[in-house]
Amino acid sequence: MSLTETIIKDVQALSESKQVEVFDFVQYLRSKTEKQEIKDWADFSLSSAVRGMEDEQAPYSLNDIKESIRPN
Repeated sequence: MSLTETIIKDVQALSESKQVEVFDFVQYLRSKTEKQEIKDWADFSLSSAVRGMEDEQAPYSLNDIKESIRPN
């Protein structure tokens, strides 16, 4: 018997209210996984976008600044 079949059999043996709890937990796990996947892709995308920028020369220097904010 596969793990999936064992889980289904065990869940079927539970009361309906407990099955709802299992379902809610499964939904939570899926949501958590999806959020992590989105975060992983965002991190990958950002790191890909800035790759090599540390070697680029800045187009402006501090002398190009016309206005600065100085703390009181």
